[in-house]
Amino acid sequence: MTGPKRIAIGADHGGFDLKSVLAAHLRQAGHQVEDVGTSSREAVDYPVFARTVAEAVSQGRADLGIMIDGAGIGSCMAANKVPGVRAALAYDLSSARNSREHNNANVLTLGAGLIGAGLAQQIVDVWLATECTEPRHLNRVAMFGGETADFDLSEQDIERVVSRLHQILGPMTSAQSNGASVGDNPEAAREFVRLGATGLTTVAPVERPGSIPGDLARYIDHTLLKPNATEEQIRKLCAEALEFKFRSVCVNPTWTPLVARLLRGSEVLTCTVVGFPLGANEPAIKAMEARRAIRNGAREIDMVINVGALRSGDDDLVLRDIRAVVEDCVDGGAVCKVIIETALLTDEEKRRACELARAARAHFVKTSTGFSTGGATVSDVALMAEVVRGAGMEVKASGGISSYSDARAMIEAGATRLGASASIGIVQEAKLTSVSA
Repeated sequence: MTGPKRIAIGADHGGFDLKSVLAAHLRQAGHQVEDVGTSSREAVDYPVFARTVAEAVSQGRADLGIMIDGAGIGSCMAANKVPGVRAALAYDLSSARNSREHNNANVLTLGAGLIGAGLAQQIVDVWLATECTEPRHLNRVAMFGGETADFDLSEQDIERVVSRLHQILGPMTSAQSNGASVGDNPEAAREFVRLGATGLTTVAPVERPGSIPGDLARYIDHTLLKPNATEEQIRKLCAEALEFKFRSVCVNPTWTPLVARLLRGSEVLTCTVVGFPLGANEPAIKAMEARRAIRNGAREIDMVINVGALRSGDDDLVLRDIRAVVEDCVDGGAVCKVIIETALLTDEEKRRACELARAARAHFVKTSTGFSTGGATVSDVALMAEVVRGAGMEVKASGGISSYSDARAMIEAGATRLGASASIGIVQEAKLTSVSA
């Protein structure tokens, strides 16, 4: 492949500076360069960008790819998971030349912590100039991977796989589940395998609460976010949630491992907060909080947006802020609820906040932290529902919901989830209402 090439280049935060140097070097040499990110030195996960580079090559959008992280090893492993990609790590001119001449590598990975910019430019130049033309080498490259086997999976095979996944992962929810899953359709699952899928994931359909007041508990996140909450209170909160079958227990991050352990095996989810209660943390810190919480057992994350950035008109920062958490939630199989703190916003700002959450593919928008100047209102819930409903998103009303009439009004306005600390009183009042009716 002679002449100018289409090259996809990416890096994590550790390789960002070297990526900028190499992208400029490649453009100066006449190559067409697609920079897939990252776009700053803020901490990110290298597998995301390594896969993006590899997919650009695999899908034919790029002739070759270059990926840089701290050592280059992890990105090489991640890129090689993409069908049709032959990624190779090069650390000197010899390894760069060999990876092309003998192995016909189409993605090059580099370690910014191991080589300087000058050597990196030389490695890239040699790598691009070298071709794999020797028949014996090409024959060996062809042995790297053949056609995906057309597995003859029976319906019983698929059912066993799905059943085992449920046993391992427990119940999972998704606010954007549409139609049947592979667990419901063995033919679809078999077709995915035939096309090359090496793993199948089944996601349970969204569990919508039922009648009001009959199933009101399933709308409620049983919540205790006071800074002086004790372990005894958290244990009591979980016992109450199990007894009344609330949708989740929502606590501060330090209690997440305990709550996940106490709720294990039940239908009650573990929920925690990120960037709470002010939302003024950097996006990378919120993403790190979310990842840690998910590792500790959280299945739902309620994150606070950067309210000051929104009011300043910095929508790019707000979108990046939300997306950083959403992406980690999606990777970890968790639901992301975006708290916009409605009491501090105008209606126009509320709409913008919901639109940004929608653009970031969050699962919920949520009214309030409960720690600001006001909580949920019926008009705010209706406004938020109007903005996000078309995207399959949901609305959580939180803050100041202390009675059954409050809860019912929020649900009728469009809320599908309620955050409350007065959960037991609300449910008991609902039962009395049901009996008297």
